[in-house]
Amino acid sequence: MVLLFGGAQLSKNYSNKLSIVPLGGIGEIGKNMTAYAYGNDMIVVDAGLKFPDEEMLGIDIVIPDISYLTDNKQRLRGIFITHGHEDHIGGLPYVLKSLQVPVYATRLTLGLIEGKLREHGILDQSKLIPITNESEVTLGHFKVSCFRVNHSIPDSVGFAIDTPEGVVVQTGDFKFDQTPVDGIHADYAKMTALGERGVLALLSDSTNAERPGFTPSERSVGATIERVFQTAPGRVILATFASNIHRVQQVIRAAERNGRKVAIVGRSMVNNVSVAKDLGYLEVEPDTLIELEELSRFETHEVALLTTGSQGEPMSALTRMARATHRKVEIYSGDTVIIASSPIPGNEKSISRTIDLLQRIGADVIYQPGSGVHVSGHGSQEELKLMLNFIRPKYFVPVHGEFRMLRKHAELATATGVNQDHIFMLELGDVFEIQDGTPRVSGKVTAGAILIDGLGVGDVGNIVLRDRKLLSQDGILVVVLTMSKQTGQLLSGPDIISRGFVYVRESEELLDEANRVVAATLQRLMTDRVSDWSGLKMGVRDALTRFLYEQTRRRPMVLPIIMEV
Repeated sequence: MVLLFGGAQLSKNYSNKLSIVPLGGIGEIGKNMTAYAYGNDMIVVDAGLKFPDEEMLGIDIVIPDISYLTDNKQRLRGIFITHGHEDHIGGLPYVLKSLQVPVYATRLTLGLIEGKLREHGILDQSKLIPITNESEVTLGHFKVSCFRVNHSIPDSVGFAIDTPEGVVVQTGDFKFDQTPVDGIHADYAKMTALGERGVLALLSDSTNAERPGFTPSERSVGATIERVFQTAPGRVILATFASNIHRVQQVIRAAERNGRKVAIVGRSMVNNVSVAKDLGYLEVEPDTLIELEELSRFETHEVALLTTGSQGEPMSALTRMARATHRKVEIYSGDTVIIASSPIPGNEKSISRTIDLLQRIGADVIYQPGSGVHVSGHGSQEELKLMLNFIRPKYFVPVHGEFRMLRKHAELATATGVNQDHIFMLELGDVFEIQDGTPRVSGKVTAGAILIDGLGVGDVGNIVLRDRKLLSQDGILVVVLTMSKQTGQLLSGPDIISRGFVYVRESEELLDEANRVVAATLQRLMTDRVSDWSGLKMGVRDALTRFLYEQTRRRPMVLPIIMEV
């Protein structure tokens, strides 16, 4: 299948050089996004999200800053998606609200994208174009083809991007699984053919660059799940990523072979299972799946539950079950709980708390790294070397990983024969240019993170996060004053309201003294003829902050409120 779209002619003339700009996924895990530009044309690979760090208080998700794309929206021809994981598609709804461009992806990936766009109310105005392993899409100066790779979700691909400077390969997330669950192997022939043809640059997944050897096959997890289903005396509850369709398939097969019905828990798991089943990526017997309300009809050894919450997320289904706050499912002593994932960095404490809660109830929790209930979807060192040897790039750019992973991947590339001077360690926003075969980092564009809090997109920045951190550490004191508009005299107050600072009933003496400090400060300011509200507020804030620190060694946020009558 060949799709042809011409590039628009713009009045502005862009130089004929290839620019590769990482907007996400460099020096971090998640929010993967890379822009390619040549002349008047630009394409993007992936549009992911990442989950907030601990210090991002109240933030729901983080997406890439797309200022560079919006500044060049007349050049942007399309977005290509490697696979359907959140760190590659999660930012797409927010991008498409600003940039109305076509999205190219394989069938399952498009199915998952459709659900996201429908939730955001923009599916009808979005242009989604399916591609296959045989597709070639020409957009202006770019011709994009894809090749199959193995990952923990079906329909994963890498892209070969033909440009006037040469072919650039971006692998997406990959591993080399010799016994894939769906029987579909990576397209070794295409990869080696690319290497024989000659590849200008390779951008390759670095997630497991620190792990020696090979990543085990996903099928090995199926054998462990099968043993648990055979031996567990009661219910089996398995938590995994909702998008890990291969693992979901193995759970369903194990349940069917052992006479168990399967109930799905968690909105994202329900949605993904429904999409994968409807598109033919999940094989399920007609009577295997049951509703949660039907669980009571079966004995405990006749059912299994497939749920979200493998990362200990506070509002996930498994965490709510562990806290006995789930409306429909309760954990019982004798249940077997399998946490079939490895912790994303930063989630270790949340997962540990969930495991503790489950064990207090009496559940048998299987989660240890050596238990065989999880393997990575990313290639380890020997697979990364294999990709390098297949592609044999002239230039190499490690992507998709924290800095230490990128550095290790660069070392692996050197070991396979890539010239050390041809390896580029980029940072977010770096403009990596190749012109007439000569590479250089020519500058930077705006790049970074946009924070999503509820319906707010980008309205929470560093200052708001700083305030939230201060509030979480030492609380807040609100000082309420009423003053005469005509004379400027204090009519009532000061009244002090404390939240998260001290327990009022046990700190009456401290707050009474704080009242006196505020009153004395106001008297001094009015004697000094300070009459503007901002000056009065600043004086009260400074005096009260000093007093409270001297008395308590704490620095609560002090918020003076002056009302005039």
